[in-house]
Amino acid sequence: MVPEAPGAVPTDPNEYKYELQCHLGGGDFDTPCLGRQLECKDGPDGEEGIPVTWLSRPRGVPGAVWAHHSGPTCLFDARPEDLLPRIAADIQREFQSLPVNAGTVVAQPSPHTLRGAETNFYAEAAEQQFDVTMFGQQVHIVATPVQYTWDYGNGTVFGPQPSMGGPLPQDRWGEKTRTSHAYGSTGDFQVVLTTTFQGTYSVNAGPPLPIPGQGQFSAPPQTISVWRSLTRNYADDCNANPQGQGCPGTAR
Repeated sequence: MVPEAPGAVPTDPNEYKYELQCHLGGGDFDTPCLGRQLECKDGPDGEEGIPVTWLSRPRGVPGAVWAHHSGPTCLFDARPEDLLPRIAADIQREFQSLPVNAGTVVAQPSPHTLRGAETNFYAEAAEQQFDVTMFGQQVHIVATPVQYTWDYGNGTVFGPQPSMGGPLPQDRWGEKTRTSHAYGSTGDFQVVLTTTFQGTYSVNAGPPLPIPGQGQFSAPPQTISVWRSLTRNYADDCNANPQGQGCPGTAR
């Protein structure tokens, strides 16, 4: 695309404009499309470009609508006012690559629990803030946890759902809670918390804008050991017969 000389009479029956790839209009972007968006690097002067699609419409026709013409392709040397749309187009990818801490899993009781008993799990996650540079601009990102998913390590997954759960006093351990789980077999299980974050961003201390879509981040697995309990009844009085069955120091 080259500009026409001043005063030149256009011979092309169409006129053209470009739109950012994945742009749906306004401040919205197609989230699945962003994941496969065209990479525009190493332009003619070594600069980065922006991924665009070209639209066309008949020139001089009243009411003519814009339709897809070609692309996606890379556009270099875009106008300065394109910086904010460029940031908007890339912000979700930047959000997904941040070192967001998914939080931790807490179990009650832990690290051991009993087969068949309710083990209370809850998450500890917090809002986080990041400052990054995009296209030479200062961008402030806030990541807020909004949903939680527990993989209990035995094939059972709960979530995503908005409650992170919460602790119980020790005298209530074993009660069923919204996020508790009862294991049906013994063994060691790796419990994984995945936290879903919603993000906002602001450019050069401007107003916060929503980041399209959400980011999911997983915490390191926590091991929970599930034991079985045994109950036995003994008739001996250990005070009267210290060697009786079941008394301390005797074989069981």
